[in-house]
Amino acid sequence: MITTEEHITTETKLKRIAWLSSQDKCRQFNQLMHHFNEESLLCCYHELDAKKAIGIDKVSKESYAVNLLENLKDLVSRLKSMSYIPGNVRLVEIPKEGAKGKTRTLGISNFEDKLVQKMMSKVLESIYEPIFLKSSFGFRPGIGCHDAIKSLRNHLYSNETRYVIDIDLANFFGSIDRKLLVQILEAKIKDKKLIRYIQRMFRAGILSKGELVIEEDGLIQGSGCSPIIANIFAHEVIDTWFEETVKTYCKGKVELFRYADDAVIACE
Repeated sequence: MITTEEHITTETKLKRIAWLSSQDKCRQFNQLMHHFNEESLLCCYHELDAKKAIGIDKVSKESYAVNLLENLKDLVSRLKSMSYIPGNVRLVEIPKEGAKGKTRTLGISNFEDKLVQKMMSKVLESIYEPIFLKSSFGFRPGIGCHDAIKSLRNHLYSNETRYVIDIDLANFFGSIDRKLLVQILEAKIKDKKLIRYIQRMFRAGILSKGELVIEEDGLIQGSGCSPIIANIFAHEVIDTWFEETVKTYCKGKVELFRYADDAVIACE
């Protein structure tokens, strides 16, 4: 069982990162890998859903728990020595909500990789969540699609709007430019070890229908940290670009409302 003290300690450290980021949106973070410790990974272990599908190595949450503390100690040791290598990802097809007969692909990682992804997501979220713009609604804590709809409705009710542009980005996750993404991350994250581990996650093989493939670009949907990484990319190339560049060329009021890879632009 996770102790209250362990949970508070990890949460306090992450809140400190978030506070520093909120005080200076240009702030850089030099030391982050020390947050990947036995205490924080134990918190991540207890937060993971035991009912989720297992990865290629067939290790479940229950089997990992047999020697839990020893397993976490070994994982932390490998993380520190840069000898941790993310395993290959099993690709599965699941029905797409609201689209009869269509499917979307999800990557199922090994359980140990899910632990690292969970902690990676927490660290990245602490850094970037305070600087995300109000136009972003998808994959954010405490914010959802209903908030996006409400915000759009309020805007349309209160502002003269002549045109509404509906956008659905095709294959958003799968087409993200990894080199550009790393450049975006390196602008704030100066911990080279963390950047290298993110790049290693990108290079994990994908096992689909018995064939192992290494993709050059894109993110694997289903990974624990893909949503926050995709949001970081979209924040830079969509949200910030729209706010700082597009608006300066518009005669009337124009607003963006984005939920992951779906967006609406309301134009006066």
